[in-house]
Amino acid sequence: MAARFVIKNSSDGQFIFVLKAGNNEVILTSELYAQKQGAENGIASVRANAPDDAHFDRRTSKACQPYFVLKASNGEIIGTSEMYSSTSSMKKGIASVKKNSQFTPIDDQTASQVVARA
Repeated sequence: MAARFVIKNSSDGQFIFVLKAGNNEVILTSELYAQKQGAENGIASVRANAPDDAHFDRRTSKACQPYFVLKASNGEIIGTSEMYSSTSSMKKGIASVKKNSQFTPIDDQTASQVVARA
């Protein structure tokens, strides 16, 4: 399976996207967006910022597990990685985001929200 962005509804009706690698593993998860357009703009921001290594903030969780966040030029977090077992695995995750974010298709899995009006 090829790498892809997936936009879907969160449990509270907001929108979220993930970047999946070719092996179907999630390599980046977005923040929540109130509007679908926000998630689409987030994907565009990943594509714009992922090529620049300076936009990856390497961190360590309270459980001492390495992970990273991808930040936009304005410093806002675009997406967060999973927790990794080692720094070298985290570095491979960053490389995967750089590689898989650029020309990857978008798989829109959002539900059509039909609002019943009385």
